[in-house]
Amino acid sequence: MADFDVAIVGGGPAGSTAASLLKTYRPDLSALILERARFPREHVGESQLPPISAILHEMGCWDEVEHAGFPIKIGASYTWGRDTGRWDFDFYPVESWRDEARPARYDGQRKFTAFQVDRARYDEILLNHAAHLGATVRQETSVRDVLREGDRVTGLKLDSGETVSARHYIDASGVIGLFRRSFGIGSETPQELRNIAIWDYWQNAEWAVEIGVGATRVQVRSLPFGWIWFIPLGPTRTSIGLVCPNDYHKRTGKSPAALYKEAVESQPDIAALIEKAEPEGKIQACKDWSHLADRIVGENWFICGEAAGFADPILAAGMTLAHTAARDAAYSIMEIERGEIERDWLTERYNERNRENIRQHIRFAQYWYAANGRFTDLQDHCQAIAAEAGLTLEPEKAWQWLAQGGFTHEQVGVATLGSFDLASIKHVMKRFDAEGRPVGLAIDGKNTFSLNLEGATLGAIGQLKDGRIHQIRCWERDARRLAVTGYFGSLIEALKKTDDGNLIIRSYRQKIADTVPAASQHHVLHAFLQALEVMVEEGWVVATCTPSKPVFRAAVNRSLFMRDAAEADAALEKRRAASP
Repeated sequence: MADFDVAIVGGGPAGSTAASLLKTYRPDLSALILERARFPREHVGESQLPPISAILHEMGCWDEVEHAGFPIKIGASYTWGRDTGRWDFDFYPVESWRDEARPARYDGQRKFTAFQVDRARYDEILLNHAAHLGATVRQETSVRDVLREGDRVTGLKLDSGETVSARHYIDASGVIGLFRRSFGIGSETPQELRNIAIWDYWQNAEWAVEIGVGATRVQVRSLPFGWIWFIPLGPTRTSIGLVCPNDYHKRTGKSPAALYKEAVESQPDIAALIEKAEPEGKIQACKDWSHLADRIVGENWFICGEAAGFADPILAAGMTLAHTAARDAAYSIMEIERGEIERDWLTERYNERNRENIRQHIRFAQYWYAANGRFTDLQDHCQAIAAEAGLTLEPEKAWQWLAQGGFTHEQVGVATLGSFDLASIKHVMKRFDAEGRPVGLAIDGKNTFSLNLEGATLGAIGQLKDGRIHQIRCWERDARRLAVTGYFGSLIEALKKTDDGNLIIRSYRQKIADTVPAASQHHVLHAFLQALEVMVEEGWVVATCTPSKPVFRAAVNRSLFMRDAAEADAALEKRRAASP
C-alpha cells in the first residue's frame, strides 16, 4: 500500500501549486511535499506574468500574497531592438489605472496585473499555504534516488535512508531535473541560448516609475554584451541582474563580480537608479541555459517547472510556466483518479500542451536575441542564434516562424503566444526590424469574414476549470486546432449568423457593454479582435472586402499596450492629472 496518493519533489512555486490545488479540489487525496531546503531561502526569478494571479486566486492564497505588499507589476520597460530608445509594454492601459488602497481584491484591473516578488517570502507563503490546506510538508529532506520499474516510479529513497511511496508522483525539483535524469530523458538545449546570470540585491534603489499605489514596471536594459534586469521587490529592496552569453563571460576572463560591476555602472538608467543605493554584497551567479525535456510525463509521474524546461528570462516566463504546468499536473492526476477520461488522452495532452508552451517561449526568446541590434559586442552570437534556429529576420517570414506552433497552448480560447497578445508581437517585430517594416494584420482593410472549416475534423481540447479538465470541442486541420470556446467560440457563433465584420463588432461591443466593467471593455474587445486575426491567419476564416462597406483599419502603428517613451510618459501624465 502506498504511503501517499501524490508525492511531490520540490516545494517551490510548482510543487506548492500542485499540492494546494490537489487539496483544494480533492481534500481526500493525501499529498506529500519533499523539499531539500529550509524555507525561507533566497531564489532568483522574481518577475511574474498575469496568468499567475489567476492561479493564486484559484489556490486561495491571492489575499496572502497581496497582504505581503509586493509591488504590482503593470508591465515592463525596455531598451531593446534596432535603436536606443526606451519603449514600454503594459498589461493594462496605464491611463486607465485607478488608484486603490492595498491590500486589494483580485478583481477589476488587478486581474490583468502581476506581482514582483521577493522569492524568500513568496515561496514560503505558498509552501505554508499548501501545508495549511492539509499537504504534508517535509523540509530539509532530499531525495537520493528514484526507484522504478520500467516507466513507473515505485518509490523515492531519501537521504535519511527511508523510502516513501505514492500512487502518483510530480517532479518539481527545478534545475536538478530528478526524474528526467533518472529515466535518462534527453533534453533540447539551443547552443546559442547558453547564458550566465549574475545578480545581487540592493537596498534603497529608486523606482524608475511609480504608478498609483504600489504599481511599477520592471526595467530591462540592453548592453553591448547582454542585458540587465531591475526588479523592485518592495519599498527598499531591488533585484538587479546581468544576463550575457556564457562564451562571452569566458572570453573576457573577468570574474562574475567584475562583469556585474561593469554592467550596472555602464548602463546610465540603472546607474542613476542606484546612485544612492547600497548592494547587499552577496553576488551570485548561475547557468541560464534554455532547455526542453523530450518528454515530461510517464506511467505514473509528471514533470513540471524548470525540471521540464526553461525559457530565457528575457520574457519573464519562468514562474508562469512553473505555476501553469503544476496546475495542469494536479488537474490531470485528479482526472486520472476519477477515471472518466481516458488516461492516455490526459497524459498525451499534458505532454504536448506544456512542451509546446515552453518551446514557444524559447522560440520567441531566440527571436529577441537574434534581432537585438544593440548587442554590438555580440553580433556574431546573434547571427548564430538566427542560423541555428533557421530564423529569417524579415518581418513576414519571422512571423511565420514564430507562429508555427499555433495559439492554443497557453489559454484555451484566447489568442496569445509567448505571453504576448498577437498585436503586441507584431509591434515587437516592427520595432526589432532594421528598417522598421511592420507585419500587417490580416483583418486590416477587410470587412467580410467567412468561416472556413473545409477539411477540418472535430476533436477535443482540454480546458481546466474548477478542478475538472473539460473536453472542449475543437476543429483540427493540418496540425492546427481551433477551440470552440472563449473568444474563438464567440466568433464561430457570430460567423454562422453573418459575414458582416462591422455587424459582428457592433454586436460584440453591445454584449460587453452589458456584461463587462467599462474600464475593461477595451481590453476585452482587443482580445476579441486578436482572436479574429488568428482565425484569418490560420485559415479558419477567409477575409475579403466588400467595396460598399466600411473596412477595418487596424494597422500595427499604435497600441495602448506597447508605446514609445514619449507616448508612455504622456499616458502616465494623463493618468496622474485625472487622479484626485
